[in-house]
Order: sequence, then C-alpha cells, then structure tokens
Amino acid sequence: QVQLLESGGGLVQDGGSLRLSCVASGSISSINAMGWYRQAPGKQRELVATSASDGATTYADSVKGRFTISRDNAKKTVYLQMNSLKFEDTVVYYCNAVIRSWRIDNYWGQGTQVTVSS
Repeated sequence: QVQLLESGGGLVQDGGSLRLSCVASGSISSINAMGWYRQAPGKQRELVATSASDGATTYADSVKGRFTISRDNAKKTVYLQMNSLKFEDTVVYYCNAVIRSWRIDNYWGQGTQVTVSS
C-alpha cells in the first residue's frame, strides 16, 4: 500500500514562510511526477506546483516567484518552500504523486492546512 504523508502546515503571519514536506512510503518501484495542489472550501482543487521525474517544474501564476518545489528522490520526498505568504494562500494543501508500484497510480496525501493571518 502506497501512502503520502504531508507535514509542515500551520499558522504564519502575512509575509512569512512555511515549508511543506511529503514523503512517499510503501511498495514503490518508481515515482514519476510529484506535486502540490490546494483547495479552498467550495472550490476545485488547483495546481500549485509540480516536479517531473526529469526535474522540470511548473508553477501556478499566483505562486511564481514566491513558492519553490523541490524533491529528494532518494528520500521519496517532495518539498514546497512557501515565502511571502499572503492571506489568500490560506487553504488546505495536498501532495500528489504518480507512483509505480505493481501498476502506475495517482496518489494523494491527506492534506495539510496552511493559515496566513493578515
């Protein structure tokens, strides 16, 4: 059973920083893309940043220049460094990974709350 476990969410003041981590565990042969999404109440889940297996990254326009995604393949971990946080970044963040175990599947973490106080 493959699992994604997130950590690092919490409360921070406007303009502050947080670092999210997500580690994959279980029967894993390989990990393709890893990324972060976020979802506000009543809204669709939206992409924040992704990291492909070749190192290519993509970012939502709203976070470019403020957030940085990185990954440690040996540790099966993806990170999201969030700087210059704004009140509107207050949502639940979800880790996502495309993982090959006995087949290729798309996996989600349980979500971690980020709250930015104005």
